[in-house]
Formats: sequence, structure tokens, C-alpha cells
Amino acid sequence: MNIAILSRKRSLYSTRRLVEAAEARGHTVRVLDHLHCFMDIASNKPSLHYKTEEFHRDDFDAVIPRIGSSVTFYGTAVVRQFEMMNAYCVNESVAISRSRDKLRSLQLLSRKNIGIPATAFAHYPDDIDGLLREVGGAPCVIKLLEGTQGIGVVLAETAKAAESVIQAFMGLKSNILVQEFIAEAGGADLRCFVVGGKVIAAMQRQAPEGEFRSNIHRGGSATLAKLTAAERRTAANAAKVMGLNVCGVDLLRSARGPLVMEVNSSPGLEGIERATQKDIAGMIIQFIEENAPKKNTKTKGKG
Repeated sequence: MNIAILSRKRSLYSTRRLVEAAEARGHTVRVLDHLHCFMDIASNKPSLHYKTEEFHRDDFDAVIPRIGSSVTFYGTAVVRQFEMMNAYCVNESVAISRSRDKLRSLQLLSRKNIGIPATAFAHYPDDIDGLLREVGGAPCVIKLLEGTQGIGVVLAETAKAAESVIQAFMGLKSNILVQEFIAEAGGADLRCFVVGGKVIAAMQRQAPEGEFRSNIHRGGSATLAKLTAAERRTAANAAKVMGLNVCGVDLLRSARGPLVMEVNSSPGLEGIERATQKDIAGMIIQFIEENAPKKNTKTKGKG
């Protein structure tokens, strides 16, 4: 097959591993920087230009989007163009956009009765005390809606501290999420890697001492995790609700069961492969082999 990987850099660990896995299985791979693509949106002959090249319908059998959160709008436009060109996209544009909207994704998960931390959404709340009551009071976690990799996430240990943080974010005219703090998680979370509706690997990420964010980018450590049946079911259901074929589902272990923090449509491979010693990249390519010829998608035709 001819496979395109949408990625800013070929040298990134996840991109490099996907290229290696695809080539090892006999496929031809191109890495395209989606920000250097432009599109000819013609109803009879949609095409995509990359530097001096022009690609048309059926030039690629499959596309693996590795779209950074800061360029979601343009990146998903490029994915849509590939969809118009009859390429099988591992994660479709609608599903990527859905998962990147933190508020929308939590609302969808809540509607399907998938466990999430108690969450309140605000832009300019007049009743901060009421907002805090909705999430059980302090301590609580306050997040910028546009934040990623732990940036823009603050733990407010007292009501006064929460009020100060909320007022500061309000001054930036930013939308914020206020969530209950799951103390029993102990600064740890689970990253469940889902491919084709099945959890194929999981790791536990532990925040360093004095930190509550467990992101590996922020110094967190990762170890192999053994999931319960409820955790596997929750992760698989969350991926299904988002319509993602490949994703990372982040869970917290709470006293009332697993709670979904986030569903990541471009999960990194380095931490999960090292923690689990599994060939995650190879499993993704195998999934493409089994599904690309059928043009199977989860969200085709939905807005």
C-alpha cells in the first residue's frame, strides 16, 4: 500500500516508528508536513499539493494523521481533503475535531454515561462559589480549554486560591473547565492505547513528587499497567464515542470507578512502547492492512 503520514517532522519518535513498521511490512510511506500542503477543492477532481508535487484521488491508500493540537483547524482540513480523494484515514477529520474540543468531548462522554470527573464550564462566571460547589469545592483542578500536555492546568488547594486562578483566567478572556480533584488517584493516571476498538496496551503515568500532573512531558514516569475489566471497557467505549480508530484514553482510578480525563487522537508512541515493550506501531499498520482495503470508517457522512 501507499501510506501517507501527516506529521511536522519525520524524525519524531512516533513518526519514525510508524515509517519503520510500515516499510518492514512492505509498504511505501511518505511523510507530509500538513502545514506545507495546499488543496484544490474541485468537485470533479479534488487534489492536494505538497511542495512541488500534486496528488490526486487514489494516489494514497491510507493516511495516518499526526495532527498537533495547535494546528487542528488546518490539519483536519488536510485530512478532509484526503477523505475527498478516497484515501482511508485512520482517524477521520470529524473524529479528530470532536476529541480536540475538550468541552464537546466531555459532553458526549457524559451523554453516553461514561464516567468523567465532575466538571463545570465557564467563561465569565458571576457566581464563583456556585461554580466550585458543582465540583465538590476545593481542592479542584482548573483548566484552560485550549491547554495541552499539562499546560494551563492548575490545582487550586483552597477556595480562595481557586477564586484567584479563575479570576486570572477570566482576565485573559479564556474559557475554562473546573473539575473535581480525584485525591485517591495519588497523582497517577492510566494511558490506555486503543486500536480498532480494543485496548492493546496500557501504562500508568506517575507524577513526580510535588506535582499532580502526570504528563511524561512534565517529568512523569511510566510503567506497565494491568487494567481491570471496567477500565478496559471504559477506554474502549470512550474511543467509540469519539469515533477514533487509534487513540490514547487517559483514565483516573477513583473510588467510584474509572473516570475519563481525555481522549487523545494523536497519542505518542514512545512512552507506551517503552513501558509495555510492545510493537504499537506495528499493530497500527496491521490495523490499516485489515481495514484500508474495505474503506471502513467510523464517522463518514457525519458532521
